[in-house]
Formats: sequence, C-alpha cells, structure tokens
Amino acid sequence: MQYNRLGRTGVKVSRIGLGALNFGFVTDQEASFEILNYAVENGINLVDTANVYGGPQTPDMEKGFGTSEEIIGRWLAEDPTRRDRIVLTSKVYQPMETGPNDRGLSAYHIRRACEASLRRLQTDHIDLYQMHHVDRNVPWEETWQAFEQLIREGKISYVGSSNFAGWDIATAQTIANSRGFLGLASEQSLYNLTERTIELEVIPALRHYGIGLIPWSSLGRGLLGGVLENTGTGRRSRPEMQARIEAIRPQLEAYESLCKEVGAPPAHVAQAWLLANPVVSTIICGPRTCEQLADSAKTLDVTLSPEVLARLDEIWPGPGGEAPAAYAW
Repeated sequence: MQYNRLGRTGVKVSRIGLGALNFGFVTDQEASFEILNYAVENGINLVDTANVYGGPQTPDMEKGFGTSEEIIGRWLAEDPTRRDRIVLTSKVYQPMETGPNDRGLSAYHIRRACEASLRRLQTDHIDLYQMHHVDRNVPWEETWQAFEQLIREGKISYVGSSNFAGWDIATAQTIANSRGFLGLASEQSLYNLTERTIELEVIPALRHYGIGLIPWSSLGRGLLGGVLENTGTGRRSRPEMQARIEAIRPQLEAYESLCKEVGAPPAHVAQAWLLANPVVSTIICGPRTCEQLADSAKTLDVTLSPEVLARLDEIWPGPGGEAPAAYAW
C-alpha cells in the first residue's frame, strides 16, 4: 500500500480509502466485516463513514441511517487493537431526527451528533470529523468553537469539509486562522473525469491552503468502470443508466478504447487519473464486496504517462482551467 499525508497535516492515509456507505444498506454485516478485515490486512487505513450512512438517508425511515457506524463499531469491539490500525472518519450535518435542532452545524447539533457517533462506533475518538455540507445559517465562529472544544476533549483529532464551494473553504480557513486553529485538513468533493467543476475554484483553494482533496464518486456513478462492455447486467441495465450512456456514448467509446491501449481496466485508469493530481490525498472506494475493494487496490499499479493524461483531457475536457482564466481574460 502507498500512503499520502492528509493535506498539510502529519497524519498519513492510504491512497485507496475504504468508503462505508454501503455497510448495512446493500452489504450486510458479515460481508462488511470481511471488507474491513481485508482493508487492514492490506494496509488500507482510511475508513470513511457518516452518521447517515447505511440506508435511506432520511430520519423518517424506519431504519437506515446510523447503521454503517454501528457495523464499524461492532467490528472494532471484536478486537480493540483494530482501532489503532485505522484512520476513522465520520460526518455531521444531515438530519438524524425530525426536530428543529437535529441537523446542521450549530454548536448544539455538532456536540450531540459527535457523541452519538462515538456511541455507535464504540470508540472514544474520531480521527477526521467532516462537515457533510456547508451550513451558511450558522456563523463560523460558532462552528469552529464547537470543533475546537471537541478537539480539547480528545473526541476528534482533525476537521474536514465535504461538498464545500471554493469561497466556503476560503472563508472557513480564514476564520480558523484568525482563531489560531488548524482549520480544515481535507475536503471531500464530487470529482471524476466526467465531473470536473471543482477545478475552477475548489482545487485552487485547497492547494493554496494546503487542504487535502478526497474525491468521491471516482467512477462517475459507474460510467467510468467499463460500462460499454458490461451493459445489460445489474444496475447498468436500468433505463436511467442506459440514457446516461447514450448521452455520452462517443466519449465512452473513445475512453474505453484508450484504456485498452494503456492495458488497464477503465476503473483503474479513472482512479489513477485522480491520484495523479498532487492535491488528492486519497480516493474513496465504496465496495459492495471484498473483491471490489481488492480490485480497486490494483489501481496503484497503474501509472499514466503525460501523453495519456493529455488524451484523457481531450476525451473528458474540464471547465477550461482555473477561474477566472477559464472563462475570462
């Protein structure tokens, strides 16, 4: 396994991270334990979850949210030595109940959400506690005060963000700096060859502040995993997926043809492209099976030449560079 520093921090995370979105949802506890065991046995140390993972992410459902954390907690309880072998992350923001204060980034909610996550995870601390979304209704002074208190109490070690705009990152970090606080260690964003909007302002902001990027949906919701060769099976046979394929078929054909020239599966090429970006600390893989995680780990065997990277840019053009040069003089 290969490791990167998480942004400018000193902690090192595996370049392939385990996303636990499917735990308790499409992957039962037994299979989830197998995936977790494979991860630690093979040096994958980042385990990424959220308090709402494990099913439909709404509090009015009979079950679902919280299940992923509970499964990880039971796995940790089986062998307490596992805790020191992983960098454990979770998230706060989404509604966990239906009350007016049961969501967002108020100090009130952050404290209660963190304590609830710790109970479900059966641990005394979360290594990276991430804001699942920006909350522009709460002053940053309040939000940072809440996270600072959790760090003083030893309940969390680092703070990250997810789904932030570039100006949210700049605002958050500027206020954190004014408080003498480390601020953001990482940002988890939608980023892949088909979704490159964050190249305009998010990635420049992360590079400026030394914040690590953790892309999610590295395979573009399945489009970059060799979809043309595997249509007609499983989720790829659904009408909505077929419509997405047809909308960009010429690009997919060119992409999969290039992957054959490279001699690597499309999924590995898509993830290797992300890892070639120095701002990226790790990528999140959300396997449904142990075999899928093992396959994702093989991405580290793929190195893309400058020529191949240029051809990928031709097939999947980004927004034209960074703002404002991408759209103005």
